[in-house]
Amino acid sequence: MGTQGSDAFSRVAASLSDGVPDEVRPVSGPGSDSIDSRRRGGATRPRPLKTAIATVSISGTLDEKLAAIAAAGFTGVEILEQDLVADDRSPREIGQAARDAGLEVTLYQPFRDFEGLTGAARAKAFDRAERKFDLMQELGCELLLVVSSVHPEALGGIDRAAADLADLGERAARRGLRVGYEALAWGRFINDHRDAWEAVRRADHPAIGIILDSFHTLGRRIDPDTIRDIPGDRIFLVQVADAPAIEMDVLYWSRHFRNMPGEGDLDVTRFLRAAMATGYCGPVSLEIFNDQYRGAPPETIARDGYRALVALIDDVRRAEPKLAVDAPAIPGRVAARGLDVVEFHASGADAPGLAAMLDSLGFERLPSVATDGRQLWQQGEIRIAATPRPAAPAIASPTVARLGFRVASAADAVTRATALGAKPVSGPAGSDAGGRDAVCDPAGGIVQFLDDAAPQAGPATPAGGCGLVRIDHVAQTVPFEEMLAWSLFYTSLFDISAGPIIDLVDPGGLVRSRALGSPDGRVRLVLNGAETPRTLAGRFLAEGGGATVQHLAFATDDILATADRLAARGFESLPMPRNYYDDLAARFDIPADRLARMQAANILYDRVGDGEFFHLYSRPFGPGVVFEIVERRGGYGGYGAANASCRIAAQKRLAP
Repeated sequence: MGTQGSDAFSRVAASLSDGVPDEVRPVSGPGSDSIDSRRRGGATRPRPLKTAIATVSISGTLDEKLAAIAAAGFTGVEILEQDLVADDRSPREIGQAARDAGLEVTLYQPFRDFEGLTGAARAKAFDRAERKFDLMQELGCELLLVVSSVHPEALGGIDRAAADLADLGERAARRGLRVGYEALAWGRFINDHRDAWEAVRRADHPAIGIILDSFHTLGRRIDPDTIRDIPGDRIFLVQVADAPAIEMDVLYWSRHFRNMPGEGDLDVTRFLRAAMATGYCGPVSLEIFNDQYRGAPPETIARDGYRALVALIDDVRRAEPKLAVDAPAIPGRVAARGLDVVEFHASGADAPGLAAMLDSLGFERLPSVATDGRQLWQQGEIRIAATPRPAAPAIASPTVARLGFRVASAADAVTRATALGAKPVSGPAGSDAGGRDAVCDPAGGIVQFLDDAAPQAGPATPAGGCGLVRIDHVAQTVPFEEMLAWSLFYTSLFDISAGPIIDLVDPGGLVRSRALGSPDGRVRLVLNGAETPRTLAGRFLAEGGGATVQHLAFATDDILATADRLAARGFESLPMPRNYYDDLAARFDIPADRLARMQAANILYDRVGDGEFFHLYSRPFGPGVVFEIVERRGGYGGYGAANASCRIAAQKRLAP
């Protein structure tokens, strides 16, 4: 298995067993079990839960897929027929390649349009099945996925399907193989797992079981708790996939918009809880069809899949502790108490400019004892660190390299993050540069965890300066195709939820934006997905040298007073056009004197119900980093999206 396979989840799982539950142990090779020797009475004790993923879920050649799947930490793989057919090796060689990577081939799929045929078509269907059985024995895989038929000549009827499955089961059993039957959501006659189970039940053959897929159940809005009536030993595999709530043809929805558990709107936790409540103890596998994933690096998607699956299994274990889910216990989602520190890297030439900007914002430079030139500024609860870095063509400056989150237990946070596949960051025990209790984010930046009980980097200072009291939110710019991965990274690690993706209009194109926040509002993150380098966000990505934090927002309790103090310190705000304030006067009843002060200070405004939002921006510096000052009133929870197009246009007017 690859290096990531040695993470916390995999290490514990491997210690519980030799790695292959009896129910899914291959039966075509040495030391294999027969169908009759397997336990049939339902799960009576927990077994180590296995994780798997279908090769269709990620991009690349079959070898690239196997390597990425193993490196991410999975223990099993479903081989898609198209991946095998397109490969120039024999099935035996492919099976050996999977095993050499540390992977069990848990399933071969799919076998289509089997049941309900008559005459020569029925005979041909069984001939096709026999050929697949030959292939599976060579591959070293004992389980075949048969999906419900959409064949135009097929006949309906549960009894007819059951009879065909029973005959197929007899043929499979003679070879020591098994067949799992799955109801496609668009199946011609069987498109509901309840009907698929009835066909399996009537087939009454130990080599025939049901395969459950969360999309086919939840996508048709079928109550997943109906799964609880199925005996666990008759469930041969459980597949999970999420999807956004989109009203469209279910087949097209399935083939193009599935995503990882936790990235969509389907209740995959309730689905898996129901499946595990049956006593099922086989693999839990991902089967994802997504156009974005097909163009992304296989390592990235496999890592995201593993993170999503481990988080989902942990959610199930916590939601229903009585279940016999023998998954390694990991700490729960981290309740972040706030952002404690943000660290910039700045080259020697750019460091004075960053210092001048912080001084104009009212930050106080604290005495430094660091030997590497690191400086620390503070205002209220906000701490900004700056570490000098040699100038290099590939490194933008100044850019944010570390976000420090204050949490109840840094050790628990690191344990959960690494169990979910995050790479730990090593460093000197006494380092305050992110080397202690830290992991890498999806772009390689540093996320550090700081114990609530531990001393802060500097003594708390009063909200002097310009009245800035805390970090309100951080906005990170990422490639649009990576937005789901970033959202998953944060929502699987922290106790935060993600809002809907909205469109922001840039004169150069659209930017997709998604807000994430903790229940108490102490941690707010905004992900902005850039699709074209013509947008400001896209330009930042192109010039930022891999950095993601494009702007930092600081909260104040009185933005008008803060604006006056900023002006007195020489702070230059982003100029806004008069047209904007004329429009505000037409849309909102803002007293004329207040509106005049807002215009003089370039303060933007938004109102939703009783909530009000005031914000102003610094001029961009470095590769396009900006500071924002905000005041929230009346429970306003947004980010002033209505002002985005005007703000972006103003920033573009200042761009070189």
